[in-house]
This record gives sequence, structure tokens and C-alpha cells, in this order.
Amino acid sequence: MIVYSADKRQFLSDIDEREIDEVIHLRYKTITGRGVGTSELRSWRESLTRMASVLRDDSIPPNVGIAIEFHIPQSSKRIDVTLTGLDDENGKNAVIVELKQWESATRTDRDAIVTTFVGGGNRELVHPSYQAWSYSTLLEGFNTAVHEGGIVLRPCAYLHNYVRDGQIDHSFYNGYISKAPLFLKGEEEKAKLRSFISTHVKRGDSSGILEEIEGAKIRPSKALADSLAVLMKGNPEFVLIDDQKTVFEGVVAAAKSASSATPRVVIVEGGPGTGKSVLAINLLSALTSDGLVCKYVSRNAAPRAVFQSKLTGSLTKTKYESLFGSSGSFVESTPNAFDLLIVDEAHRLSEKSGLLNNKGENQTKELIAAGKCTVFFIDEDQRVTLRDAGSKAAIRTFAESRGAVVEEYGLASQFRCSGSDGYLAWLDHVLDIRTTANTTLDSAQYDFHVFDSPSELHDLIEAMNTGNKSRMVAGYCWPWLGKKDPAVQDITIGSNYKRRWNLVKDGSLWIVSPDSVNEVGCVHTCQGLELDYVGVIIGPDLIIRDGRVLTVPSARAFQDKSLHGLKKLAKTDSAKAAQVADQIIKNTYRTLMTRGMKGCYIYCTDPETSDYFRSCLRRESPVS
Repeated sequence: MIVYSADKRQFLSDIDEREIDEVIHLRYKTITGRGVGTSELRSWRESLTRMASVLRDDSIPPNVGIAIEFHIPQSSKRIDVTLTGLDDENGKNAVIVELKQWESATRTDRDAIVTTFVGGGNRELVHPSYQAWSYSTLLEGFNTAVHEGGIVLRPCAYLHNYVRDGQIDHSFYNGYISKAPLFLKGEEEKAKLRSFISTHVKRGDSSGILEEIEGAKIRPSKALADSLAVLMKGNPEFVLIDDQKTVFEGVVAAAKSASSATPRVVIVEGGPGTGKSVLAINLLSALTSDGLVCKYVSRNAAPRAVFQSKLTGSLTKTKYESLFGSSGSFVESTPNAFDLLIVDEAHRLSEKSGLLNNKGENQTKELIAAGKCTVFFIDEDQRVTLRDAGSKAAIRTFAESRGAVVEEYGLASQFRCSGSDGYLAWLDHVLDIRTTANTTLDSAQYDFHVFDSPSELHDLIEAMNTGNKSRMVAGYCWPWLGKKDPAVQDITIGSNYKRRWNLVKDGSLWIVSPDSVNEVGCVHTCQGLELDYVGVIIGPDLIIRDGRVLTVPSARAFQDKSLHGLKKLAKTDSAKAAQVADQIIKNTYRTLMTRGMKGCYIYCTDPETSDYFRSCLRRESPVS
């Protein structure tokens, strides 16, 4: 969808003789049925006026095609400006321009991330050059007019209010600036941008390049599909076993038979270690290779970032990022835009989306509407925040309202914890999640140990981190003060143990970043992912008194958002608030304590709680 399209001549006329923001807004409302806020109107007016100033030069032909607000079909992204025409050798080119009104930004240590003031506060956002490059990569991967029709994309970013300062243009970002040149404030910068445009669109768009791009079929390029298949092939981490293969074939059949008229929804239920994520990545690779438009979706950013890095062997952002998306990015998605949506950790889906939790109606409903086939991987015992609203019941309800055929599968546990189903049952029992027959655990079957010192526990985890697969995690009972002050040690226990929460610079890749073994992670940086050994600090939010498992919501750190809204709920229904908080805290520790394939070691800040866990062990074998 293109909101506004014209040639340079008409665009400049609309700038000079009409209110360009009103022209675009009218077309936007006609196409979408929605309006935009005053800030976006102002952005259109100011940035497009600056863009017009760049184009007022004879080096850029009057019949160059101009598209404003090109909505990329299988995403919620819109390209600010696209300029189309022919180069010196009559090659078809499209210049993608990302426009920003930023006046300042600060470099970070995170790949392609800067900090700038927007929306009333300082926020971490992707670098504009990365943003422009990622849009072109998405089109190269899925738009047939580009990957089959020979249209070459030339991305760039224009920050017309930003004076060059060594921050936004720091050498740290050179990898992305080289792919999408960065142009800033000033006449010299404007001249450079004008030269960039005129080099690639030397002649006008007489062949209808804009129409080709907008009307193209959406399917993955052979290059993208082949490269993804090569990355998967021979990778033992992604080999399917037992019923994983059975479910895989069932989902493949459902995806290939689904259509706009006969949508399908698949629910795959499985606990920790059943291979839900491995299955999800296999489906993404196989069906992309078969020419279907697929996307891996999760609310939590960590699984997306980690699986992408494992596929590419790189911790930087790559061309595969377009295959991974947030569950909150489907609010404005076109119906049936995807052949298959693969929703991992579906229990973490929320109702509303957006930073302020005020967009859309329901993420589950929006995902089912956006995919001809939508598969949900779910474990309802891993809901760890008050906003988690994903459930089998909700999936069935929204699927039925759409008229979708629903299939359901269960994954039996190969359990990553050394094949021990007994450990899972024992953990549910000792955390009082449900009563099971597994009242005691033989730690010879699964490596479980209770430590009296957090320092000794952390030292052991560091020593066992030979394959970068051991980490320390904890309940969110200590404020994250070090986020703003790197000198601060967040978690202090006694006089000897002082550590920081997960590093800011690692972000969603904390669990695979080498230095993170020195830090302590939380449920949000490890859920949906697995380790060899996990060390868990059980904080004062879960204690044992006279054999009873008690949860203490007030012991959570003030920054913890997982119980956000609990006080409001307690005013109307105190019993329900207590029950929900109890479930969330227990589920959090269940999730943390099932991250280790080979072992889980714990330290409890409360001595009676340590004694309780020891009393539930049949025998405590020596530490590995």
C-alpha cells in the first residue's frame, strides 16, 4: 500500500500550492479509515518540505517517481519516501529515504542502537541507517518485483535537523552507514544527498517502477530461502526427534492447505524441554524454503534475538531479522498477509500492544487474522506477568470466530533436564503449583544442589561455563540501579556477594553474550531459551514456613513490571489478586529452574527455604 504517489513535478506542486500534510492525511484516511496524530502531521509537513528542497535541482529529473508512506505488506513498517527511476545503464532503481527530525542522539554499545529524545523521554531506538537498510532487506527478501524483476534498492537516511557530532555518525555504526549512507543538516549534506539520488535515478520513472513494487507478489526469494536452509542443515541443535517430527509434519500439512477462505489454527502444547522452539525454527526454515511467507513471532524479544544469532553465528543484526517479529506488531497488519505465523511462547501474549499498552484489541485475535495458518506453541504454566493473557481457550475462541479449522497437538517431554520427567513433576510439587506423586528428587537422576553461599554458587557456574552455556539468574527482588549507573552493583547479599543484573549493552542477547556469565539474568532474558547449567537465586518473594510455600509480592523490586496492575486488581477483588500474584511468582521460579539441561543449582536468601528444598531431596549427590 502506498499512501501518496506522484512524480517530482506533481510533488513539488503539492508542496508549493497545497498543505502536503493534509493531502497525505486525506489519502491515508481514505485508504485505512484511520487518522493520525498532530505529531505525525507535523512530521510530514516539516520533513517533506526539507525533502522537496533536496529535489529542487535539475540533476534530478522531473518525472522521477515519488512514493510517500509505502506500507511494506508483511510488516507494520512504512517507508517514508521512495524515489524511482533509471540509472545511467537503464537499470531500474529505487532510493529508500528514512526521514528523521532528530536533533541529537547518543551512541550506545549495542549493535545498531542509539539513544535519543522522543515521545517525552530518552529512548533506545535503532540507528536510522540500519532502519533504512532493514526495509530494503525486507523488500529484497520478499518482494518479487525486487528479487525477480531486477529493481535495485538504494537505502539512505536523512536527518535534516541533526548537526554532525560524532555520535550518530560514530565509526561504531559504520557497518550500517556503509549500507545506507547517512545525510545530516546543512547545505553540504543536502548536496551529498542530492548527488546520491541523482546518481541512482538519472532518468525518470517512465516504466512504472513504483507500480511494479506495489503490485508485486509477496513470496520469499530463492536466495533467502536457500541461505536459511544451508544454515539449518547439519546443525544438531535443530534436529527434530520423536513426536517433534510428527507435529512438524502436521503443521506443514496445515500450512500448505490453508487459505484466506479456509484458515487454519494449530495449538501445540508442551512443557519445558519438549522442543517447542526447535520445532518453530524448523518450520520457519522448511516452509520459507517452500516459498511460503512465514514469520517467527514472540512477545519476548530474547528468543527472537538468540535464535537469529544462532542461525547466523553472529550477534549483530542480519538480513534474517525480517523473519522474526514481535507479537505487538500486527495491530495494523493486512488480513492474510502471511501464509504461516509461528507464535512461540504463546502464553506470554497480551491483550493490548504498544509501549503504553493502548494499541489494538487482542494480540491472539490479530495474529489469527494476519495468518492463513497460525501455529501457537504454548505452556500455560509459564505465564510470568499479570499481562500474560495467552491461553488455549482464547485461541480456540478467536479461531472459531474467524471460521478457522483448529488442530491440537501435545509434545511429550524429552526434557532437557537430562531426560528427567520426574524433575518437572517434583518441581511442580515442591513449588506447590500442583500436587504430584514426586515428593522427593534423587539428584543422581538430575543434577540439583542447594548452596549456602551465593558466591560459591556463582563461582561454580563460571567454572562450568566452558561452552558458554551456564548462567546465573534470580527472581526480580533487587532494583536494577546499574542500568543508569554502571558503577552500581545491583544484587548485594551479605558482605561477599555483589553482582550486576544483565548487562544493558547485551540486551536480548544476554544469555549468549560471553561476558554475561559474570552477571545475573532474570526471567525476561532467559524464558524460552536453554542452558546446560543454571544457577538460581531464590529471593524473598518465595519463602517456606512450616512446610507451606508462601509468595510475597511486596518483595519484588519496584522496577518489576510483571505484577503491574496488581494493586488496582486488589481494590476490586483482593482474593483474585492474591491468587494471580501467587501463580506468577511460582511460575517465575518454575521457569528459571527449568532452564538447565544438565543441572540446576540454587541459593535461597531465606535459610528455612533452603532447608525445605534439601528436605525434598532423596539424596544430594556431590556437585558436578
